[in-house]
Amino acid sequence: MQFDVMRFPSYAYDPATGVATFDYLLDGESPESFTETITFPAGPEPTDAFYRVLDLLHVVAGVSYYKVGAPTRIEAPKAVTAEAQALLSALYSKGLGEYAYVNQLPYVLDMTVTVPGLSDPAASIDNSEGRPLSAVGGGKDSIVTLEILRAAGLDPVPFSVNPNPVIVNVNAASGIPALAARRKLDPHLFELNKAGARNGHIPVTAINSLIAIATAVLHGLGPVVMSNERSASDPNLIWNGHEINHQWSKGLAAEGLLRDAVISYVGLTEPYFSLLRSLSELHIAQLFARFDAYDDVVTSCNKAFKLHDPTAHWCGDCPKCRFVALAMAPAMPRERLTRIFGTDLFADPAQVPGYLELLGIDAHKPFECVGEVEESLVALTMLADDPQWADAPVVTALRAAVPVAGWAAASRDAVLTPGGENFVPPAYAKALSLVL
Repeated sequence: MQFDVMRFPSYAYDPATGVATFDYLLDGESPESFTETITFPAGPEPTDAFYRVLDLLHVVAGVSYYKVGAPTRIEAPKAVTAEAQALLSALYSKGLGEYAYVNQLPYVLDMTVTVPGLSDPAASIDNSEGRPLSAVGGGKDSIVTLEILRAAGLDPVPFSVNPNPVIVNVNAASGIPALAARRKLDPHLFELNKAGARNGHIPVTAINSLIAIATAVLHGLGPVVMSNERSASDPNLIWNGHEINHQWSKGLAAEGLLRDAVISYVGLTEPYFSLLRSLSELHIAQLFARFDAYDDVVTSCNKAFKLHDPTAHWCGDCPKCRFVALAMAPAMPRERLTRIFGTDLFADPAQVPGYLELLGIDAHKPFECVGEVEESLVALTMLADDPQWADAPVVTALRAAVPVAGWAAASRDAVLTPGGENFVPPAYAKALSLVL
């Protein structure tokens, strides 16, 4: 499918129903139009700040439809601040890096979103003292964040987009009343995909983040608190001189761009940050081990998420399952880990090829939300030193496969010491330090 330009004709919001509708147009000889709906949890009369978040969300959510034809021009509908334009352009280039790589579309990596003009910054709105909206995805990271905020007395509000049974069960285990929004893609998108239109990974975290920020603004809450870790910024590979990162919209650069855009265009003084940014996945797994109330509901497996089955938690045979099991194993008894996953992954030799990918031996890091190669190596060294794991068939096979140089590159102190740039405000940094 060939299109000349992507346009954003209009959007509307109905305060009575909480429903926002966003229109999109892939323009060309045979144009295609789409309408997406997002239903926000009922709240008071929306403010100008809420509509300004929707201005950004309108363009950002359009990545789902852009990928059908990937036109070489993208024309945003409104004047925005320079910071907001920088966010939009980055999402349609860096955020679509994996899509560009898989579909062999190198020009996408240099896409720029044009705007009809640049606007002045919005007046400041101090939201820093409001209750935090804590994004819950059902996995170990968001559970750790929620419990840190609760322990610090910050009174978090759990939030999710399209909560499936996994997220519902996690919220129930927390015992904290939650808010949720619903996002519905235009069914025509799926029809085109079935007919052979281009498809691929999009920066969905950026979309959900703006939905969360809009919800926080609508309900008069404080900052949106995410649970993205240090390794989210680590690319999978380099292609055409560009870093390709499956988790780009979870990374530090994307977080900074989104913060700058919302601060300048919406005016919020403290819109959004990731509490766990300074931590490795391995470190977060050790913190999760303290909260056994979630053992029966925690899930990070994307396959299980797609089953819409409240009893399905882990498939036991994907990069995510393998990595999370590897990260959790050093921090808990083997019996507990086996109970969480429903199987002992380290007793199954068929898992070895998948673990070799995570260790960077047989291929590049999988296009999945998994930790850095160094984290996997450090976790493996910890298992090799632990009598309950040392003789497990998978651990034995991996120890033999890792070259001497690989072991030398694995620094336990580097992986388990917090560090790196982050945007965590002082009050929240104190909350994190109390558990570290």
